[in-house]
Amino acid sequence: MFVGRERELEELERYYKQDAFQFAVFYGRRRVGKTTLINRFRKDKKSVYFVAVESTAKENLELFSRQIISTLAPEAPQNPFASFAETFEYCFRAAEKRRLVLVIDEYPYLAESDRAVSSVLQAAIDKYQAKSRLFLILCGSSMSFMETQVLGYKSPLYGRRTCQFKIAPFHYYECAKMFGGFTTEEKITLYGVLGGIPEYAARVNNSLSLAKNIEDLFFNPSGRLFEEPSNLLKQELKVPQTYNGIITAIACGASKLNEIATKTGIETSQCSNMLNTLISLGIVKKESPVAENRPRKTIYRLADLMFRFWYRFVLPDLSRISMGFGKTVCAEVLGGAKASGKIEAHTGYVFEELAVQFLWWEMSRGNCNFKSIGRWWGSNPRERREEEIDLLAVNDEGPVIFGECKWKNTRIDTDTLEDLIRKSLLFSQYEKKQYFLFSKSGFTAGLKKTALARGDTVLIEPGDMF
Repeated sequence: MFVGRERELEELERYYKQDAFQFAVFYGRRRVGKTTLINRFRKDKKSVYFVAVESTAKENLELFSRQIISTLAPEAPQNPFASFAETFEYCFRAAEKRRLVLVIDEYPYLAESDRAVSSVLQAAIDKYQAKSRLFLILCGSSMSFMETQVLGYKSPLYGRRTCQFKIAPFHYYECAKMFGGFTTEEKITLYGVLGGIPEYAARVNNSLSLAKNIEDLFFNPSGRLFEEPSNLLKQELKVPQTYNGIITAIACGASKLNEIATKTGIETSQCSNMLNTLISLGIVKKESPVAENRPRKTIYRLADLMFRFWYRFVLPDLSRISMGFGKTVCAEVLGGAKASGKIEAHTGYVFEELAVQFLWWEMSRGNCNFKSIGRWWGSNPRERREEEIDLLAVNDEGPVIFGECKWKNTRIDTDTLEDLIRKSLLFSQYEKKQYFLFSKSGFTAGLKKTALARGDTVLIEPGDMF
């Protein structure tokens, strides 16, 4: 089942219909659905699809040649081209009379097998782009390589691309389409466990319970995601052990640079560089309070929800899981029928992420407007205490949104709204204010009455989202 990516497909079709040379660059973390999207786009189109392998230039040339000949000249002898220059020239010239899509997937492997291939491709583009109708797609999972060696200023291919697509994980409302048969709360839990990665979401068996799916995927030594974070780090990084220590430190509560460096025993400047690498991979994110620009307040959090779940709940119990007690560990995490297990705190964090996604969705529908959105934390000089606001959406004009998210099994009452209003008084520079309360279990009759009377308060339950 193909889900989502409507915007990307629409953009690709728009470029395709221009019937002139196009060069699209696709990149994004592994398992995010780049290849699935490309295959959907090239469906019913004349195309050559080649996946480079982590091998020699000779083997890649032979495989590439075989794909070109079998697609464009199946009756011709299956002899490999003499060079990559010949393969590119053949494809460009074949596209002079008709539209042709050429996809080179895992391009970093090809470029690493022959360091000159990007220069060779650049020469072919410069020579043939004016008269060729080739739709060239380069795709790669190595984010740093694609950003520096394909899109970067020093790359031979710099300035040649006509469009680029950084493929991100699904939002909740896209993922939820793949979770048929589950309740809204269960869909949110699954999203928080799988992190919006389409390949992981596709592994969910809709005929099994939530607990059984999570157990089979994470808490079984043969499960698809039992060692997934470790495997991803090994594929992307040269020293995965050190990065593993950094991610573990963040998952265990370290959020400031000096805290992470101290906990891992890594020198601060080196730790900062490694954090930037994890940020580029989409595993870690750097946060500052919304509407402020204070480097000292910067913290680091795990951006990848699956990594966050795995490092908090799977890694600490690898021994028990490996010895066959995964069902027990999973039950401790999920908390059984009452859903009061350890996962509740994790899902509360996920719920905050969904609230942000919801407001972006609302803005796309014209129901609100803002320039930046996120969390806020800081000091309250009047009461001499630290304050936190789950969600703050700032706008130069129009109301500023203050939000509170509660993933609890009790209904929110008026005291939560009153506390949020109190904290909003710290922002006296904003005249117009609006309050959004997000609750797992709904709201009391008193709060509903108060919100209706005020006119500036919006109450959102999981079923209202998306």
